[in-house]
Amino acid sequence: MFQSFDVKSSPATGAARIASLRAEMAAAGVDAFLVPHADEHQSEYLPASAERLAWLTGFTGSAGFCIVTADKAMLFVDGRYTLQAGVQTDPAVFTVDSLVDNPPSQWLAKNAVQGMKVGYDPWLITIGQKKTFQRALEKNGGSLAALDNLVDRIWTARPAPPSGPVTLYPPLYAGRTAGEKLAELAEATKEAGAEFCVMADTNSLAWAFNIRGSDVTHIPVTMAFALLPVEAKSTLFIDEAKLDAEVRSALSELADIAAPEAMLETLARLAEGKRFLCDPALVASAIAETITAAGGIVVEGRDPAALPRAIKNEAEIAGSRAAHLRDGVAVARFLAWLDRQHAGSVDEITVASRLETFRAETAREMNSELKEISFDTISGAGPNGAIVHYRVTNETNRELEDNSLYLVDSGAQYEDGTTDITRTVTIGAPPEGAAQDFTLVLKGHIAIATARFPSGTRGVDIDGFARRALWDRGKDYAHGTGHGVGAYLSVHEGPASISKRGMEPLKSGMILSNEPGFYREGLYGIRIENLILVRDCEALANGFMDFETLTFAPIDRRLIEVPLLSNEEIAWLDAYHAAVVEKLAPHLDDADRAWLATACAPLQP
Repeated sequence: MFQSFDVKSSPATGAARIASLRAEMAAAGVDAFLVPHADEHQSEYLPASAERLAWLTGFTGSAGFCIVTADKAMLFVDGRYTLQAGVQTDPAVFTVDSLVDNPPSQWLAKNAVQGMKVGYDPWLITIGQKKTFQRALEKNGGSLAALDNLVDRIWTARPAPPSGPVTLYPPLYAGRTAGEKLAELAEATKEAGAEFCVMADTNSLAWAFNIRGSDVTHIPVTMAFALLPVEAKSTLFIDEAKLDAEVRSALSELADIAAPEAMLETLARLAEGKRFLCDPALVASAIAETITAAGGIVVEGRDPAALPRAIKNEAEIAGSRAAHLRDGVAVARFLAWLDRQHAGSVDEITVASRLETFRAETAREMNSELKEISFDTISGAGPNGAIVHYRVTNETNRELEDNSLYLVDSGAQYEDGTTDITRTVTIGAPPEGAAQDFTLVLKGHIAIATARFPSGTRGVDIDGFARRALWDRGKDYAHGTGHGVGAYLSVHEGPASISKRGMEPLKSGMILSNEPGFYREGLYGIRIENLILVRDCEALANGFMDFETLTFAPIDRRLIEVPLLSNEEIAWLDAYHAAVVEKLAPHLDDADRAWLATACAPLQP
């Protein structure tokens, strides 16, 4: 199994650990200490050795930030994690606030005492974050103090840093050579007015060098940095123990190989009079300070790999389609199996484990391999489904009961693509109000799937399409409608999103999720998610774009109130289900094929 169901944290540890941290703060002479959910690369998903926020607070979500003062411990999370944070942390110790509505810097600006000294780890706070916190402290005469990480001082039995092996990513799936990509990045660095680019994002590094790693659970990246010059050979700062002879030979043609510990020394030696392109949202302030202290200049600009990595080439698109076909077969087999189970006979862990097994078996049968799952499966029965990023454990495991909803959000990592799909199904008759809520969510999903929009449209411009039907009934959801997805990389990828903060123009070749939802705390959660590909609209030849749906699996017809759908929405769903049958049925046995035909029967005969 790729997923563990062990309990990873406990609210009971928070008080003692915060007390120990405060003792270290006093010894270091600081009034507050910043604890972000971050590593040296600003990764969303962290290696175990970097899970400082989870160890300190008990909160295990992928987005959070804690400010600890002498008398307060503020934990900031976004809307996906509000319920989860309340369950995982001790309310007597931590106050949970909104990462979006009241970000940490804003809270600090309002609550900092005169002359407040705030400690931080310069490897975990970015160039941009440091400036934001400095501004927040200015009016009260406060200051930042760079320290070694105080959490590390008190973290007993801290896991060792990851040292997973690196593999080469085949050109068949990458679509371009690493040399071509590095040349493109060198040109972008030159256009930005710099002689060097500091690459900190592990996803960008994996994409640029056509490698994949195993340092982070579910995400095939390696912990490393790169220094990309405009006119010379790159330097890759990576633990050589991760490289076998074949990988080292291939990478040595592209870059000099150096230990990660040598990076700051290398930057200091090269820095004088040179300009270094650094993404202020990704590059640690420790790196920027090394450059400037040695007489170099930091040129702030976006990671030049971010956009080309997000715009998939034809090989990556073909790989994604192939990955989604086998994933759809696995999910259809799983849903057919689930439909045959009796209420109360299976629980969240049993079901999540069975889904992983279906993926592994289906991949083998279709001449592929399940490399990993793309994130911990969200397997939420009844009220657990209302916790947006719920992670089932042996302690929280719940049976799938009659007259309830079950939400399963899952994904897979195949060598040719990354998948992410959510389905909500009814166990017996749906609870009161659930069918109407489901249908409103479905209307939003269809609105995105069928959207046509001019070139230059951003995710923020169409996010409301998904919410309109819910808004009409005074309802909403507290997460984005869609996130970018990598090509056998992270399941969450920037820079584009369909959300209230999605300011990046959508471009042909981007792969995004389409996942509106609705959640009734204590009762159920609903989400319907497919992945979609941005493409040029064939029906409109004047610069318009639309979406191609990549995910194929049944949407539960038993939860649809047909009168709430327009004729056009019904036609879309019937056409989608017809495509599901056409693509998946040839790969199913007779029993599952019959089930699929019923599950995908037209709403309009």
